[in-house]
Amino acid sequence: MGGLARVWSVAVDGVDGVPVEIEAAIGGGMPGVHLLGLPDASLQESKDRVRSAVVHSGRNWPNERIILALSPATLRKTGSGFDTALACAVLAAAGGVRRDRLDGTALLGELALDGRIRPVRGVLPCLLAARAAGLARVVVPMAALPEAALVDGLEVYGADSLSDVLAWLDGDLGLDRPEPAPAGPDRPEMPELADVVGQPDARRALEIAAAGGHHMLMVGPPGTGKTMLAQRIVGLLPELNRTEALQLAGIRSVAGRLGTDAPLSTLAPFVAPHHSASAAALLGGGSRIARPGAVSLAHKGVLFVDETPHWSAHLLDALRTPLEEGEVRLARAEGTVRYPARFQLVLAANPCPCAPANDRDCICPVSVRRRYFGRLSGPLLDRVDLRVKMHPVTVLGAGTDEPGECTAVVRKRVLDARDTAAQRWSGHGWRCNADVPGTVLRTRFALPPPVVEPLTSRMEAGELSARGADRALRVAWTLADLAGAERPDRTMVTEALFYRERSET
Repeated sequence: MGGLARVWSVAVDGVDGVPVEIEAAIGGGMPGVHLLGLPDASLQESKDRVRSAVVHSGRNWPNERIILALSPATLRKTGSGFDTALACAVLAAAGGVRRDRLDGTALLGELALDGRIRPVRGVLPCLLAARAAGLARVVVPMAALPEAALVDGLEVYGADSLSDVLAWLDGDLGLDRPEPAPAGPDRPEMPELADVVGQPDARRALEIAAAGGHHMLMVGPPGTGKTMLAQRIVGLLPELNRTEALQLAGIRSVAGRLGTDAPLSTLAPFVAPHHSASAAALLGGGSRIARPGAVSLAHKGVLFVDETPHWSAHLLDALRTPLEEGEVRLARAEGTVRYPARFQLVLAANPCPCAPANDRDCICPVSVRRRYFGRLSGPLLDRVDLRVKMHPVTVLGAGTDEPGECTAVVRKRVLDARDTAAQRWSGHGWRCNADVPGTVLRTRFALPPPVVEPLTSRMEAGELSARGADRALRVAWTLADLAGAERPDRTMVTEALFYRERSET
């Protein structure tokens, strides 16, 4: 006589979890296991893993026809995280395990041949999806318990083996629960902005970029502090709220980058890929299953592209879409996934290939310099709000210049400016000036013609695009917020243009 049982698991689609109902039907034909519901190759292989794990857990495997249907049937199922749920579904349908605890319970984990439960990626988004779907309990691999502690409002249990899960279902064993998530540590010590010698224009541009969420390009010889400045922008940025921190943690979980020994991080991420990185490493991708790339790992933080002209032109141009849309779409045979990628871009470049300490020693012809910067296309540069030319620091200048402001002082101004912008745009759903559409700045928040005259004259002369004018307006509003002014004036618009045109590009 055949049996029918139902259990729950969760699939990962991009960085979102999707509850999956697994139905098991036994009987009605020749012995064998049939998987339905668009399983990929790794899920097809689970039939052998599940059978071996069940046998080595001391349970009998039904020698009958077994049909396992995963719903929604139109969703491509990938990975090995369904193994534990499949094993419990088969045993429940065969009457080998109690079913009462399976109601409202999702099971995650890959099974080894001897029944051990191995960790899988994406546990955090799976738990969030299970909670949103109204499931009461989730059983995860023991190694994932610290990650599971980040989600409240859900009963979470950890198991080392399939036999432990089966004993828990029968009421013969209690499973471990996660420890309460530890309180977040004090803000870690960040690189000190005062360590950067000289470069007043670059320091000012960095403050503006942090206050308004603007993209930035630094051009200068080696040793002038481009990388030092880029690393210090994170110390100026506001901390992530819990929703943003959970979203970032979900991306790291899917990418396999979420540590198990640290609480939820509220520090804005800083990601600096090497110029030899592939398209998959930068944007995301991989065979069969697309994984998040550097642009997604930098979500709500900073993506630092050092030695920019050494990057492939097609990789740099590929950044244009996430810069505009705040997400990456990756198309594969199994379907299209979307990863959030709303980051702040900081570029750094030498002025030429030979990169001498000063321009007098440059041996590069004009054509070589132009070709060197030719990899930074006009459309990409048009999306960069602040461009800074950095100069060599002399011994005399380092000895006589007064030390620059420390990180704490600058960060306070940045946070005050961010608060001002957030209050102004709160009714529209924007949080910083960089998020505001240009049409809004030109209509509802239009500035008087004399104030925007520097922009108008450059547009009429063909020196500034409409997008460039919109971005200069955003920078002008940030300058007003830093100065405590209600609206930008002509001087602030002129300063915004100054930083837009200050580079060798």
